[in-house]
Amino acid sequence: MKLTTMNTTLTFLRKWIAPFSTMAAILCVASGCSKAEKEKEPVVYVQTTPARRAPISQVISAEAVVYPLEQATIAPKITSTIKRFHVQRSSRVKKGQLLVELENGDLSGVALASKGDFKQADATYVTTVNAGLPQQIQKAELDAAATKAAFDAQQKVYNSRKELFEQGALPRRDLDSAEVALLQARSQSEQAQKQLADLRRVGQEQGLKAAQGARESMQGHMLSAEAQLSYSEIHSPIDGVVTDRPLYEGDLANANQPILTVMNTSRLIAKAHIPQSEAAVLKVGNPAELRISGLEATIKGRVSLVSPALDPGSTTIEVWVEASKPDPALKPGMGVEVSMTAKTVKEALVVPTPAIFKNSLGQDYVLLAGSDGHAHLKTVQLGVRNADFAQIVSGVIAGDPVISSGGYALPDNTQIKIEAQAPAEKEAGDTSAKSDKSGDAAKPDTKDKD
Repeated sequence: MKLTTMNTTLTFLRKWIAPFSTMAAILCVASGCSKAEKEKEPVVYVQTTPARRAPISQVISAEAVVYPLEQATIAPKITSTIKRFHVQRSSRVKKGQLLVELENGDLSGVALASKGDFKQADATYVTTVNAGLPQQIQKAELDAAATKAAFDAQQKVYNSRKELFEQGALPRRDLDSAEVALLQARSQSEQAQKQLADLRRVGQEQGLKAAQGARESMQGHMLSAEAQLSYSEIHSPIDGVVTDRPLYEGDLANANQPILTVMNTSRLIAKAHIPQSEAAVLKVGNPAELRISGLEATIKGRVSLVSPALDPGSTTIEVWVEASKPDPALKPGMGVEVSMTAKTVKEALVVPTPAIFKNSLGQDYVLLAGSDGHAHLKTVQLGVRNADFAQIVSGVIAGDPVISSGGYALPDNTQIKIEAQAPAEKEAGDTSAKSDKSGDAAKPDTKDKD
């Protein structure tokens, strides 16, 4: 009886416990209780490039406009009718060559009259210097001598009469008359001496100044008239080519209005406006290249000017690149692309530029493929940098496998698998001078082998 009751109880318990055991097994599997069913660590596929020694250049690229180094926009200084053109558009001219003649009949008459006035003033000046003043001085000297002699004679008369008056042999009235005559003679003598001194001291100097002033005034009028006459003939101020001639013979040429443009196309420059952060590394003499749109060949040049002042309108710095030997295809007014090599490092440790990243603190870093199959973050210091490659100053050594593809936003110590690089991938030595948005480019230097 007791055995039957126990069997019944066990059967009842089994029926209730079995569902709970099944649910527990299911929950254990779902919660990862089995080590065999544990999730695997993710693997990221990347490509690597070893850090290597190679030359690298920092090239600043920008759009520029071509200008002649010398240009003259020629305008007449007087208003007159164009009498004759001696050149046409595209004519080559030399410095000092006669280009245009204006009507100048009235100016010729004025110049001739002023020349005659000058000759007359010059003759008066010569006469004053050589004849007039010496004669006046000589006359004054004679007058001074005569009045002095008269004064001396009158002094003797007065002395003689005074003695006679004191002896009682001469009346008082005769002595008074002699005294009056003596005073008059003395006054005339002193006046003559003063005139002579003034003529010698002042008269000669002022007379010469007056004559010289009249002469110089006439000379000024003559030179002014000759200058006005010379303005009717227009000469080239530079060697070059006539690029513009808007008027024709018989047209009225207004003063200060251009009638010719001459450009010296043997020396051309490209003017570019560079951000100050990039222009800071440029110096006069840096090698450069000019590229014309549609032409494969480039034109060699050099940096000839880095403006010392910032353009307040665009906050950029104007830089000139002079072409060494201007190509016939290069013409003033054209738009070109200039590439200026600011700095070159021959034995730089370089890695691909896409392998450089910045962390939240603004520090540059790269990811290295470790021998343990994980990516390791390394903070680096950069040197010369361009669109394709960057110089590593510190943080990486030659031969370190740098993750060049697949490393963007990859956490440190991530498990990686290295893929083979595509055969067409550019290597450090195959860099070519192509500009990017930042204006930097890599200069062709050497080839590297992986």
